[in-house]
Amino acid sequence: MIDVHRLRVFRAVVASGSIQAAATNLGYTPSAVSQHVTTLQRETGLTLVSKSGRGIQPTPAGLELASMTDGVIDQLSHLENRVRDLRDGRTGVLRMVYFESVGQNWMPVVARALTQRFPTVRLDLVLSEEVPTRVDAAVDLQVIIDDEGFEPPTGLLRVPLVTEPYVAVLPRDHPMADLPGIDLAMLGGDTWIDNEPVTGRCRRRLLRACAAAGFAPTYGVQTQDHMTAIAFVAASVGITVVPRLCTKGLRDGVVAVPVHNPTPTRTVTALVNRSVERSGPVELALAELRRCAAEEAGLTDDRAELLD
Repeated sequence: MIDVHRLRVFRAVVASGSIQAAATNLGYTPSAVSQHVTTLQRETGLTLVSKSGRGIQPTPAGLELASMTDGVIDQLSHLENRVRDLRDGRTGVLRMVYFESVGQNWMPVVARALTQRFPTVRLDLVLSEEVPTRVDAAVDLQVIIDDEGFEPPTGLLRVPLVTEPYVAVLPRDHPMADLPGIDLAMLGGDTWIDNEPVTGRCRRRLLRACAAAGFAPTYGVQTQDHMTAIAFVAASVGITVVPRLCTKGLRDGVVAVPVHNPTPTRTVTALVNRSVERSGPVELALAELRRCAAEEAGLTDDRAELLD
């Protein structure tokens, strides 16, 4: 039988690039790490590393074993966490999945309420932009950006939370920074900072709105997230248009201005695993999400709409 600890050590060697680096990271001596790798080669009957100059490099078999090891060790870590929960008296785990701006603004509030009310429940919070295509028994609740035409898989309860508007984020010295609102077409001549991957759901909504306003944005900078895009705006490199939830706690040097004609919007939705929808932690998490959504809908821009 393959020793799991040796697999962990070998994975560290592959990830670190050398036995010396792995030993430093693990707090072992290089000779101990080398011995683990040698023993693992004997256990598997495979040549996992070969000499390369003064060091070593993984063989194709070694790379494949290291890749397969990731999933095994992740599952083992999950098992070890569960054993620790049971030993420490934690009676359950609540796994929630969320996207970036909800994670920044709502999930800390939800997590605080849960840890105060249910101290024996361990929270497992995961960042993901993906919309589920099937029920994952390990996920109790997921917050998503609801796509048009999306139908949740059977077994998931759909709970729309809020439809929120997009706003333009401009440098403080931009000619339109002091306006109460901007027609989207007025931004057609600006250099835009992209804030999502080209396949992003929020980006698709924004591009449709721009097309309806008669233009396509000219992007000068590609970024993968809203906060990075806003940093470029603060440096006066261009402008960006983002969902309003992404503008909480704006940095100095930028302003958020409502956009109209048309106003792009997105709907934030919770998906609840029906097998746990009546559990106390899930009910509390959903209640806190609703409260956060109500606060978002209560902001002065009347385009935000709380959903039932």
